Amino acid sequence: MAAQNRRFFTLPAACCYSERNSVMAQFWNEKRYHSLDFHMNQTFGDKIYKIAVDGGFTCPNRDGTKGWGGCIFCSAGGSGDFAASRQLNIRSQIDSGRKLLSGKHTGSKYMAYFQAFTNTYAPVSLLRKRFTEAIMQPDIVGLSIATRPDCLPEDVLLLLAQLNSIKPVWVELGLQTIHEKTACFIRRGYPLSVFSQAAAKLSQYGLETIAHVILGLPGESEDDMLATVSWLAKQPIQGIKLALLHVLKGTDLGDIYMKEPFLLPSMDSYIDIVIRCLEILPPEIVIHRLTGDGPRKLLIAPLWSTDKKNILNTLQKEMKLRNTWQGRLYAKEDS
Repeated sequence: MAAQNRRFFTLPAACCYSERNSVMAQFWNEKRYHSLDFHMNQTFGDKIYKIAVDGGFTCPNRDGTKGWGGCIFCSAGGSGDFAASRQLNIRSQIDSGRKLLSGKHTGSKYMAYFQAFTNTYAPVSLLRKRFTEAIMQPDIVGLSIATRPDCLPEDVLLLLAQLNSIKPVWVELGLQTIHEKTACFIRRGYPLSVFSQAAAKLSQYGLETIAHVILGLPGESEDDMLATVSWLAKQPIQGIKLALLHVLKGTDLGDIYMKEPFLLPSMDSYIDIVIRCLEILPPEIVIHRLTGDGPRKLLIAPLWSTDKKNILNTLQKEMKLRNTWQGRLYAKEDS
């Protein structure tokens, strides 16, 4: 099966783009989108789980440099609610993560995921110490580093490139939306041009870039969401996370929702917009996430989002029913 999975990389150059799309759809481990599982298996030869670690950083959108309180949807844990305690060193957090995954992961390789807050917002000396401690663990195959596009100065980019020469380093950038009105509402704290510049720089340094998008932000239509994904399809990124908006306790968004509930997508409407997003993304882009995980103890809405397995199974069935796949409507001139 592994040999079959690699076949679409060696199609004849004369094969038109639409034909390549159709062939690709057959070989993503029977999924109709370029899944992270498939990418991990192709890259590392095994199923890889991420271990969330907390590097002990903060965020310029919390300490007053860019703003206070963070983005309105962000929890007190800075989106790192699944990581071990930041009081533990990185090695101990990875050990803890291994134990948590032992019940469902039979493999022996992991990726260290620096998820909480902004993981390049610190002096390079501290970043080097934290990242090196993780990347040098024998069973860690690489790093995934979540950050902001306005926190990537040249010395940090150089450090990431150096680490990338040891093991793969992925950089995850929180975009959420291309629409400035929404970006202002969620207190993102930077203009769209900053994302473009950061993505270009990361590409120059040979670093794999993953963009985060939130679907269902208040005030955004389906056309608005599709416009964000369409714009990203033309950027120098290698992966994307499509996340459903979660309303969490202890966030400013949660307070807004409790006072005056706003419309959130139903499961059916969410699956529909995800499929439409996948159709306009190039087949080469890896889909790192399709729903997102809201901590159950904090989740206010939508409650249907807790059944992740059902969402993904329903998505796959619906894509088969529509006979569609990632990249089906992606416009690219044939060579």
